[in-house]
Amino acid sequence: MTETILLDMDGVVLEGPGTPQPVYDRAADAAAAELGLEPTDRQRADLRSHGYETVESTCSTLDADPREFWRRKEAAASRLAAERIRSGERGIYEDVAALESLAERASLALVSNNRHETARYVADFLPVPFADARGRDPTPEGFERRKPDPHLLRETLEELGTEAGLYVGDRETDVVAAERVGLESAYLRRSHNANAALPEGATYELERLDELDDVFEKR
Repeated sequence: MTETILLDMDGVVLEGPGTPQPVYDRAADAAAAELGLEPTDRQRADLRSHGYETVESTCSTLDADPREFWRRKEAAASRLAAERIRSGERGIYEDVAALESLAERASLALVSNNRHETARYVADFLPVPFADARGRDPTPEGFERRKPDPHLLRETLEELGTEAGLYVGDRETDVVAAERVGLESAYLRRSHNANAALPEGATYELERLDELDDVFEKR
């Protein structure tokens, strides 16, 4: 039976724990311009926020469709994220190279709280034959189903036709989501979580992705 290894993206494959706020700021400004909105400084700050309720309230004040604004903001953020990766502004961890040989023995997939379009882009950008890549839908509902909600992991497992495997992440929410779908979890140390407590329930603790070879042999 082919082993299944799912990996988080931000902080595991892509350098840094997540998309920086300036990307979302630019994305919100782009969405507002596309819709012809003229927000005040306070309204612009609210449109740049992460939470949908704030965006919904502000769009209502501006007589704009909040779901359409959200969709355009997510699309713009994905375009900006791709540009940063292509240019090298956002790097790839060098130990990701270890996944190329691991893919010869295991089915690999990216599962991220980041946008689905960005997860797909990264999977295609890297020289790793990922069997699937999944991120959040560009909708308010998709935003609410981020980990530790197990929705994304469950969908990926269904797509791959399996119920077992390992999930590699850098946050406690990754460990919780893995546990909720019956997966083992590997907590990967990076500079941003080097001193964090090991999440309760983590099956393995890794310092580098290269160590997945040893985990693979033990399973």
